[in-house]
Amino acid sequence: MKHLLKKMAALMMSAVLAVTCIACGAPAGSSAGGQNETIKIGVIQFAAHPSLDNCYNGFVQGLEEAGFKDGENLEIDFQNAQNDTSNSDLIAKNMVAKKYSLLAGIATPSAMSAYAAAKSTDIPVVFTAVSDAVAAGIVQSNEKPGGNCTGSSDVLPLEQQVQMIRAFLPDAKKIGILYTTSEPNSVSQLKEIKEIVKEYGFEIVDVGVTSASEVAAGAATLIAKGVDCINNFTDNNVVDNLSTVLQAANEANIPVFGSEEEQVKNGCLASMGIDYVALGKETGKMAAQILKGEAKAGDLPVFMVKDYAPVYNESVLNALGLSLPSAYADATALSK
Repeated sequence: MKHLLKKMAALMMSAVLAVTCIACGAPAGSSAGGQNETIKIGVIQFAAHPSLDNCYNGFVQGLEEAGFKDGENLEIDFQNAQNDTSNSDLIAKNMVAKKYSLLAGIATPSAMSAYAAAKSTDIPVVFTAVSDAVAAGIVQSNEKPGGNCTGSSDVLPLEQQVQMIRAFLPDAKKIGILYTTSEPNSVSQLKEIKEIVKEYGFEIVDVGVTSASEVAAGAATLIAKGVDCINNFTDNNVVDNLSTVLQAANEANIPVFGSEEEQVKNGCLASMGIDYVALGKETGKMAAQILKGEAKAGDLPVFMVKDYAPVYNESVLNALGLSLPSAYADATALSK
């Protein structure tokens, strides 16, 4: 009997030790015994438009290059918020409730949703296509994010964009800006461009909107105020309704300048283009570092895009009766 009790006690102790080892945990992607396990992460994309789609594709590529392949050792729960902040918030909360290993937010509103849902947990958050993460309140600074959140920024080269507009439209006086008042990135970009244009002889005429239903009226208001062109930011609401803006501008025979190459493909005249696939890929690599336990999110500096290239739509250029400025003779011609 004593022998049996000793044997049972030994078995119980072994079980306790095994559970303790598992609880202590190993780096994401491996079990305590060293065997690979499937990691689950959640990705929230705020809206369905090409630049954000490119971010997601790049994000998956970056993860795969770092050894995390969806369907093998990684399971990605990808969800689109359909340009609705309440949807984005709910998706993020559900993902946190499922205790995913990491959340990713594509575009500022979804990054904010992921951060808010996960900030009181130990779930790290990465973001991409966020122009001003500090203004959005999701990092303390780009150099030292702090907390449990980091990612990549599609900060716009606004001065280069203004220089481009002046080259294409040497006699223009008014630049129209349509922006969504609830998007921190757009608010900060508007403030910045208002300072920049003073040196280039432009006036900014801005109209704020709050939803997709106001975009058409906002574009019409800009036209009525006599703007010489419209310049887009990385405003998710406006970009998601780009066709509406382009229709108003085309009827008035004025150009729309985009904030990245996909907008130019879809009808904008020109842009200092951002490669969103490359931006997403950088974010995927950052996520892989975190999942491997090589770095904490709050210690990874925000990746700031630095490479831009001028692109233009030759069909739009011809339709408007404009000529390609000599300074942009090497710009890439795009078409849909």
